[in-house]
Amino acid sequence: MSVSIIQKYNVPGPRYTSYPTVPYWEETGFSKNLWIDTLIKSFKESNQSEGISIYIHLPFCESLCTFCGCHKRITKRHDVEHPYIEALLKEWELYCAILPEKPIIKEIHLGGGTPTFFSAENLEHLILGIIKHAKIAKNHEFSFEGHPNNTTKKHLETLYNVGFRRVSFGVQDYSEKVQTAIHRIQPFHNVAKVTLWAKEIGYTSISHDLVFGLPFQSLNDAIDTIDKTKSLQPDRLAYYSYAHVPWIKGNGQRGFNDEDLPRDDEKRKLYEEGKKRLAQNGYYEIGMDHFALETDSMYQAYQEKKLHRNFMGYTSGKTQLMIGLGVSSISDSWYSFAQNIKSVEEYYDSLAQNELPVCKGHVLDDEDLIIRKHILNLMCHFYTSWNDSNLYLPELPEIIDSLKEMEEDGLLTLRNDEITVTEKGKPFVRNICMAFDLRLKRKMPETRLFSMTV
Repeated sequence: MSVSIIQKYNVPGPRYTSYPTVPYWEETGFSKNLWIDTLIKSFKESNQSEGISIYIHLPFCESLCTFCGCHKRITKRHDVEHPYIEALLKEWELYCAILPEKPIIKEIHLGGGTPTFFSAENLEHLILGIIKHAKIAKNHEFSFEGHPNNTTKKHLETLYNVGFRRVSFGVQDYSEKVQTAIHRIQPFHNVAKVTLWAKEIGYTSISHDLVFGLPFQSLNDAIDTIDKTKSLQPDRLAYYSYAHVPWIKGNGQRGFNDEDLPRDDEKRKLYEEGKKRLAQNGYYEIGMDHFALETDSMYQAYQEKKLHRNFMGYTSGKTQLMIGLGVSSISDSWYSFAQNIKSVEEYYDSLAQNELPVCKGHVLDDEDLIIRKHILNLMCHFYTSWNDSNLYLPELPEIIDSLKEMEEDGLLTLRNDEITVTEKGKPFVRNICMAFDLRLKRKMPETRLFSMTV
């Protein structure tokens, strides 16, 4: 891929886990009561047919990884575990009291932070407390993020016994120099140990998270990481572009300088070589940055056009309603978004008053809902169409016009009433989605909000 194409499209842009993106939420038109109204509406429409998803944010980490842009709290005190688990269960009970019938849980995902900061016993107590108030869908998918350094066999066995079959291990890169820069010292044998444990216990989908574009990362580093990864044969993996956003408050991205990062064509080579090697070893590209073996449910969902994307990332099944529990978690009723308080202390205070700890959100208007569908189609299927009048926008001629240069550059094809992203265009799918992002177009940010797209 030419350097000029990479430089041309390497601009700040959203990752589109939602539309509208969080910086463009209209908080003045949002209220907790409106959130509850859309929650109930969505629940009634989808609980029996799809079930619901639950994302649980576990924010504690024992040390700070300087590449991380997630909301977290650094502590070595494990006495924080019990009160936080109890608060999560209290929040869930408040939601269950609002819902008109027992929820049917299709997905649970434990994210962080570091979920395996918590003991196996406390995680078991949490999950049993969640499912006590619910029914479990037959084809449910429970997953968690495991830190290879502190995930124990007991963690894996305990969560397996309460229904978990998916685990994702954060690898990033195996180079010692890179690991030192990002403050994530993690030997290969730690990753191998937990991966083999998970296979032995019976997990049906094991994932590794890799990152390209990290400080001091060379092409040889990326190749070595891919080669070590293929030796363990995870069922799926993410190969993320490092999102450099050091301006975000509380972000740990201070362990290196900007000039230590691979740039433009150098960074793209890391991706292209990694992608080529993954393909040679039976991994298929699924959506943006994700790869899977053809035996994995993510690949099957992609083939059947059932792949979905939300604040948890890509999922192999769609649920209209996702409830986020814990500090900073975001919930999605399809018709609105709601984000929780980010301070642990304020989160506890809100729950002590029997109040949902929601602090902000956005109610989607008709235009938002149409654009959301187009962006989901592009992110999940590399295709969208407006031959259905329900997906037509008055601004479509303008959007199509803005995509013609990308068509000339070979990134997509425009035919009648549809867009197809080409193989060459897949790395630029965020740029293509930006053409539909009318809120972004109407008010371009005056300060840095987003990471670079390439």
